[in-house]
Amino acid sequence: MGVCPLCNALQEFSGSCPRCRHNMEDAGKVSDYLDPYGHYNDDETVKMGDGFPHTADEPACPHLIVCASCGYDHVQLITYW
Repeated sequence: MGVCPLCNALQEFSGSCPRCRHNMEDAGKVSDYLDPYGHYNDDETVKMGDGFPHTADEPACPHLIVCASCGYDHVQLITYW
């Protein structure tokens, strides 16, 4: 099993907002917003309840990506290293 480069601060997210073209930022793992104690669970348990059925089979970590300028957000699957 690999590691998520964003969760482990190995890489920073870079991307522009499709609405206003400002820089978007990583707001963390989606599971952290779903369960306040989710970060205490192991990865396999989190993947079973993160709302993304294919993350249990694929090496990816769902992150919330937000634009501070216009408020646009979306979930992006970050591939494990």
